[in-house]
Amino acid sequence: MRENVCRVKIGIIGGSGVDKEEILKEKVVIPAPETKFGKPSSDIVTGKIGGVEVAIILRHGKGHTIIPSNVPNRANIQALKDLGVTHILATTACGSLREGIMPGDLVFPDQFIDRTTKRASTFHEGPEVQHVPMGDPCCGETRAVLIETAKELGLRYHGKGTVITIEGPRFSTRAESRMFQQWGADIINMSTVPEIVLANEAGICYASIAMATDYDCFDESRPAVTWGEVLRVMKQNVDNVLKLLYAAIPKINEATCTCKARGEESVME
Repeated sequence: MRENVCRVKIGIIGGSGVDKEEILKEKVVIPAPETKFGKPSSDIVTGKIGGVEVAIILRHGKGHTIIPSNVPNRANIQALKDLGVTHILATTACGSLREGIMPGDLVFPDQFIDRTTKRASTFHEGPEVQHVPMGDPCCGETRAVLIETAKELGLRYHGKGTVITIEGPRFSTRAESRMFQQWGADIINMSTVPEIVLANEAGICYASIAMATDYDCFDESRPAVTWGEVLRVMKQNVDNVLKLLYAAIPKINEATCTCKARGEESVME
């Protein structure tokens, strides 16, 4: 495995908050480009954070108009790849499956469980087939930078965890929530898979910034989660995500890169 000091370009895939006008300097809006997998879910906003080139896609479109099953994940990743993105920071809301992960906490997952059923999860459907290793799907170096930065900023965070991605758009039943706990999942969302799989296949380092917005419905003493509650907690805590991005991105630019996704030839042309 090679060790290089990498010149990086950061792709941010997210939603509410990361599309604020002031997040980028030298901002340029690129109308959603056509890729071999169609158009991405939004226009791409490029610019700089701390002198580092950044490109932002809104996963669910402007105004959150695309349901989880219909997010054009392949087009999103392909569009970022075409722009020269080397690292993806994916922001996501999630439900907590553990009492110790409280609403407002940040989690930097290192593993996932896939419970999606309707989504294309490879760029190579034949005749060429790619079998991509997925034992360690998240970029360890990028996660380490996020963890270090969250600690410096005094944010509440969890340095690892398993995220389970469900199809959505519905939330879990209580029986499902308790089952996911037994499987070892720590948080739950509707977006990480297949986004992370496709990023690995494209040779792009991927790390997730997950914000716990609620406790999932495993505890019958609490009311079941609603979308309104998710949005409320997101709005209260989005500034913590922005602070983390501002502080962490320049460090990723200077980091030594040993991630397997950067140390091999990309499988995409």
